[in-house]
Amino acid sequence: MTIDWQALAAEHKADYLTDLTTMLRVPSFRDDSQATAEAPLGPGPKAALTTFLAIAARDGFKTKNIDNLVGYAEYGEGDETLAVLAHVDEMPAGNGWDTDPFEPTIKDGKLYARGASDDKGPGMAAYYGLKLVKELGLKLNKKVRFIVGTDEESNWTGMKRYFEVEPAPTLGFSPDAEFPLINGEKGNVSLQVHFGTTDTGDFNLVSFDSGLRENMVPREAVAVVTTSANEQLAADFTAFLDQQPVTGELKVVADGVQLEVIGKAAHGMEPKNGINAGTYLASFLNQYPFAGDARDFLAFTANQLHDDSRVHQLGLAFTDEVMGDLTMNVGLLHFDHQAGGDLTLNFRYPKGIEPQELTAGVQAKLPAQATVSQGDFMVPHYVDPEDPIVKDLMAVYRRQTGDHDSQPEIVGGGTYGRMMKRGVAFGALFPHTEDTMHQANEFQPVDDLMAAMAIYGESIAVLATDK
Repeated sequence: MTIDWQALAAEHKADYLTDLTTMLRVPSFRDDSQATAEAPLGPGPKAALTTFLAIAARDGFKTKNIDNLVGYAEYGEGDETLAVLAHVDEMPAGNGWDTDPFEPTIKDGKLYARGASDDKGPGMAAYYGLKLVKELGLKLNKKVRFIVGTDEESNWTGMKRYFEVEPAPTLGFSPDAEFPLINGEKGNVSLQVHFGTTDTGDFNLVSFDSGLRENMVPREAVAVVTTSANEQLAADFTAFLDQQPVTGELKVVADGVQLEVIGKAAHGMEPKNGINAGTYLASFLNQYPFAGDARDFLAFTANQLHDDSRVHQLGLAFTDEVMGDLTMNVGLLHFDHQAGGDLTLNFRYPKGIEPQELTAGVQAKLPAQATVSQGDFMVPHYVDPEDPIVKDLMAVYRRQTGDHDSQPEIVGGGTYGRMMKRGVAFGALFPHTEDTMHQANEFQPVDDLMAAMAIYGESIAVLATDK
């Protein structure tokens, strides 16, 4: 039977956009400050999960909610399981949007909303791909589970719970990256650098705040300082803004002079795509005679971290021939003269180097009173390009797009695909489309999402039926 997957997808466009809009209207970033026993990651992730499961139940899928952390829609029977792993949580919206991030808006064929690209748009396209398979009544040789997690952007608590209490899938993919296919993902570890509270110079750092998440390049940074040299500070700041790729504002506030810098947010897997407002502001302030821990906080950020995603200043630059460069994102920066200072450095590392080496390397560059601690980490993941899942998915992509030049890729991003030995990331960002994940004005072209739906439908059919 010949199936026109693109025509089938087009028939479902209106319903898909309706369901996607319903999902996008749910703010679903993790918020531990509002966590409860019934909503362990906050109300947003729970609401997004239950909203998705209600859609799946409406469509006749068997569904299961596991502790309001993770859930799935199931179709078919078989001893083996094909998994599609998506997530319904998202990054905080942040500032700088031209539209309401939680009121989906289509302009010039592009759907704007937080989660449009990462990952509700692609995730719902993959879900509709499974829905196409179900409506066709194809005879499957595997059980298919569409599994949705609720904190992919932080600690993966939900998906980890799934793998604790449910059998591991045989193979699968995550619609949470880019086409044509991701068969390798770098390791991921965050280090926290801690500074004390001393601040007794002619300039005092009352506060410094930048960043929303460790895996996001900070768009904004705000510092408050006290000094008798306000006029010189203002003149220097104006000159700085004229010379650097950032904007900003200086104003007098109750506890000193407030300086704000605006850069550009980006996904932390490739910091070069953003402009880190936090490290730019620290570099500006580093020229003044701060003292003690405030000086160390600013100097370390300015001299060892600023504009150095390949960590040459830390002496940790490393490249693997297959997996590429080690990268670092300075995701969170905070200081105040009562609580001290903290930096969160998110590393994406290839095979050939270990988190312990990164921790030791950072510690070796720190001033004597500062310390570093290591968080949880994920090891590098790699699936051989000759594995049938890679070859099958690449064949579907090439058949539907006509793109026979693109090859499987290795990236710094981390997806749920790495939780399976035979797991890959597969779309939905096409090579010709701008990557706006984790940024203000996040979007995905509607035509791209419809093309992805068709690709996902055929892919599930190929992977879960007898060829």
